[in-house]
Amino acid sequence: MFDNLSDRLGGVFDKLKGRGALKEQDVRDAMREVRIALLEADVALPVARRFIDAVTEKAVGQDVLRSVTPGQQVVKIVHDELVEMLGGEDTPGLDLDAKPPVVIMMVGLQGSGKTTTTAKLGKLIREKHGKKALMASLDVNRPAAQEQLAVLGTQVDVATLPIVAGQQPVDIARRAMEAAKLQNADVLLLDTAGRLHVDEALMAEMKAVAGVSAPHEVLLVVDSLTGQDAVNVAQSFSGEVPLTGVVLTRMDGDARGGAALSMRHVTGKPIKFAGTGEKLDAIEAFHPSRVADRILGMGDVVSLVEKAAATIKEEDAEALAKRMAKGQFDLNDLRTQLQQMQNMGGLGMLAGMIPGMKKAKAAMAASNMDDKVLVHMDAIIGSMTPKERANPALMNAKRKKRVAAGSGTDVQTVNKVMKMHQEMSRAMKQIKKMGGLKGLASMFGGGGLGAAMPGLGGPGGMPGGMPGLGGPKGPSVDPDTLPPELRDMLNKK
Repeated sequence: MFDNLSDRLGGVFDKLKGRGALKEQDVRDAMREVRIALLEADVALPVARRFIDAVTEKAVGQDVLRSVTPGQQVVKIVHDELVEMLGGEDTPGLDLDAKPPVVIMMVGLQGSGKTTTTAKLGKLIREKHGKKALMASLDVNRPAAQEQLAVLGTQVDVATLPIVAGQQPVDIARRAMEAAKLQNADVLLLDTAGRLHVDEALMAEMKAVAGVSAPHEVLLVVDSLTGQDAVNVAQSFSGEVPLTGVVLTRMDGDARGGAALSMRHVTGKPIKFAGTGEKLDAIEAFHPSRVADRILGMGDVVSLVEKAAATIKEEDAEALAKRMAKGQFDLNDLRTQLQQMQNMGGLGMLAGMIPGMKKAKAAMAASNMDDKVLVHMDAIIGSMTPKERANPALMNAKRKKRVAAGSGTDVQTVNKVMKMHQEMSRAMKQIKKMGGLKGLASMFGGGGLGAAMPGLGGPGGMPGGMPGLGGPKGPSVDPDTLPPELRDMLNKK
């Protein structure tokens, strides 16, 4: 997400930071380019204009132009204004602090992803908030809409209101309220009907449902891929119903990001969640400061750690930590690390979250590389016998030919995986010499990603234990420090 905007802004700021001193005209020229970048990203014109005015006013001040690093000062001002544009430092999540059942009403146009988002939130409420939820579909217009929510409810293990044919939305809402009270549900999620466009009938129905259910939260679900039109839809809804927040869907496919950047200014309501994929756990709390970091290529290590914590099993992390402490690392361990990388979103997702990896991510995209590289490596290790995985020294030429044939690759690729293992194994032994994980943590100021999540692997804490990729307080990252065998595999792909 935000890839196009991030690339454009990166180019502008590289020019600024490359100069020792800045004149006022330099800043104004840069801001003109930033404004064009925002408009190309489909940011609403009033929002772009307000943003540029605010940044320019602060950036042409004498404190900035006469500072030691004026280019970096300008970037900081842009970062702070981006955070403000996106909703400020502290964007509230779901407000469930009310007398149960807390009613959350989902509204939006047809096709925006309301039903799927309802199920995602139901799963989130059950797993992260530890509360009992009930979901009810009020959509009697779209064929099989109620059945769809029932199926999704089964998948996320959240109860849904039984379907009664012919019942109207207001009556369904009343029945849902009664059922939620009888079942002692903490939260009731109402999935309302949508239309292809905003009309009087849609608004009248939503107001009637709101009158019956008295929702504590009214979340507008909008498709970020519709760009400027998503902003127009949000404006229409915010004028008719008391919105408390916005959920942006399909953020993973939106390279421009204009809807996200305009939404807060247009509606005055916070963006609470972002849908990042089709899977029912692909939803993230929206943190303006983290999003601003990603847009400006600063990475998002906090989200990376959270994703790791949610993905990596504690027992796996502890088992690997013990082996690391002994300087042990076999092909089973390498395979575990590769699978963790896939579960956390793959190479592209991880590269976008690690500070300084912007160029590496661009190189990966330019070479049409995708996460098939990880799949191929996993297939190679999977084609080995348990003895070979536990003792890589057994891998002679004959065995490598067999593994290459079994995995659908070639001996050269098998050799690259073996070389990667050798480098990582040496790194594990080096960790042992440095005093194990505690010694490694002290190298990173006690706060490296590897220290925070021991299951993430080798020095620098990158999943897969790749040397050179620092944690939050680790060293800055040079893309050239990626292991050569991984670079070769990516280039080959």
